Amino acid sequence: MPHAKLPRKSTHIDMTAMCDVAFLLLTFFMLATKFKPEEPVVVKTPSSISDIPLPDLDIMLLTVDPRGRIFFAIDKKQVRQSLIEVIDYDKQLKLTKEEMATFDIDASIGIPFNQLKSYLGSTPDQRKLMEVSAPGIPSDTSAYAPNNELAEWIKAARNTNPRLRICIKADGDASYPSVQKIIKTLEGYKIFKFNLITNLKSLPPGTAAYQDANAKKAS
Repeated sequence: MPHAKLPRKSTHIDMTAMCDVAFLLLTFFMLATKFKPEEPVVVKTPSSISDIPLPDLDIMLLTVDPRGRIFFAIDKKQVRQSLIEVIDYDKQLKLTKEEMATFDIDASIGIPFNQLKSYLGSTPDQRKLMEVSAPGIPSDTSAYAPNNELAEWIKAARNTNPRLRICIKADGDASYPSVQKIIKTLEGYKIFKFNLITNLKSLPPGTAAYQDANAKKAS
């Protein structure tokens, strides 16, 4: 006995609810996303074969530009707020709440203490102009030198957050003495462990590292 053929009907899916959810999520991320502040200097780091991943939390970033200027930055808004309060008290800068709030959202600082208040009190356009001519944070090969303001930033930051991990990001054209000042300052505080940020390059054929990597793949 032949089977009765059922009429074929096209399926219909109501996409209204999905579209509503998609636009709600898009709106949420547009309003809630906080973009990374623009860095005051562009640094082209040298290349290396090290593939050790960098930490992504509790970071103190010390940047050295091609002119040898040193910039200081840490992550987490709460830590930056506590840090600027400590610096304001120690240096008697008499910063306002608005100026401290500017420090919270700024990417990094390359201004001496005697210029910090005027820098934080200026408009974004004025700060960009000041960053072009900024001398960088004064430093020295001794952590206890009176002119080594970098040492004071490092000390205050570590007191604020002892879990901070230090990363040095130096331009490939930066002079070694500029980087040495950072390393000597860290040594003065008995800090011998830090990260150097570099670009990853392929292993040169024929080197011991290249042979070790191939041996691990073969096994």
